[in-house]
Amino acid sequence: MWDRSENPAESYKWTGVVMRACVLDIGELTRTELSSLGPRLYAAPGASLSPHLIDSTMLFAPKSGGVKRYLLAKRAWLARHRPDLRHSLIVPGRATRATADGMVSISAPLIPFGDGYRCPASLRKWTRIIAHLKPSLVEAGDAYVPGHAALDAAAATGAATVGFCHSDPAALAALHFGEWAAAPAQKRWAKFYSRFDMVVAPSQYIASRLAESGVPRVAVQPLGVDIDIFHPARADRDMVRQDLGLSPRTRLLVFAGRPAREKNLETLVEAVEMLGGDYRLLLIAAGANLKPHPQTICLDYVRDSKQLARLIASCDAFVHANDQEPFGLIVLEALAAGLPVVGPSTGGISELIDNSVGQKATEATPAGMAEAIEALFERDLEALSRAARRRAEERHSWDRTFQGLMDIYGGLLGSTAAFAPAPYLNA
Repeated sequence: MWDRSENPAESYKWTGVVMRACVLDIGELTRTELSSLGPRLYAAPGASLSPHLIDSTMLFAPKSGGVKRYLLAKRAWLARHRPDLRHSLIVPGRATRATADGMVSISAPLIPFGDGYRCPASLRKWTRIIAHLKPSLVEAGDAYVPGHAALDAAAATGAATVGFCHSDPAALAALHFGEWAAAPAQKRWAKFYSRFDMVVAPSQYIASRLAESGVPRVAVQPLGVDIDIFHPARADRDMVRQDLGLSPRTRLLVFAGRPAREKNLETLVEAVEMLGGDYRLLLIAAGANLKPHPQTICLDYVRDSKQLARLIASCDAFVHANDQEPFGLIVLEALAAGLPVVGPSTGGISELIDNSVGQKATEATPAGMAEAIEALFERDLEALSRAARRRAEERHSWDRTFQGLMDIYGGLLGSTAAFAPAPYLNA
């Protein structure tokens, strides 16, 4: 139990069930907003009796990574297995509009050179729209305007709040601006997440970072993978190598993800160079900012998940050198596709792999990664591939992830029966 009365906007007491907060002055919807949001504001008869879950984030763009894939998987899972629950996903878009199936966009300008991401600028507008959608629970997927709006809308309506912590701003601040920037970033991060009824971390690594920062009420819920789309059966090794102009004997490594500095991509390029001409590195969507290298092949962002699964499954091993990765959803996709993974010994990725499904590098340096990759190829790759697939099936299905979230939601709302496992999950 805890008392949130320190902040007047949050003056209600936690008793295991979220109570109605005092109402903030969020204003009324404009005429345009009323018209645009009609499909969500006027639900079908009886729908208002069921819990309304809302996700709010700006990390949703045409080429987004793990957060977008998590949210789309969540929408699909809820529609398929929990149609009794209402769900809305609120993201930035070119215009404010809503669809009957729960997709809501709020107009926001494009970020210059931001690869399609948009920057929500009006906290009041986001708060107003979330509040008027009458949520039972709001999950914030970032610490920007959509995240703060989730908290303010919940304070106005009495909804429960969940902050899903997908990143480590302190580590990013230190990487991009220097160590001096880490402490203030961590302080702001902790202050933000301490306001939620519950914070969800995708890994023990992020949970420990939150705890170190003084954030209470943290639950660990790993993400999942679509084990039907990412499957070893999608491999087309000979054709993929032919398309890439490679010999069938080439040892083909792969990484897929954003071309971000924290991904430590230069380390992968240098590691492959150290390993020699038998190795090639395939970078999917990640090579935009790298200098050309004869052992590196760069492909653009692959929008079709089945095509991405085909490319990954057709390689020999997946490599990842970010030793501060919050989780690493792409690593699960590689495991599900039957690829052993070489990754760091720290960070979220280290929790996903071990010697039974890959190889941990002693350090995330070119020499450390090269040594681990070489050690991997001295082992039985077929046995590792089978173990990788088995690990994904047994531990990382989306069913496990989303039922875990349902348990968290039910606990916050004091309505565990409403969020009990769907019958098929117990079959």
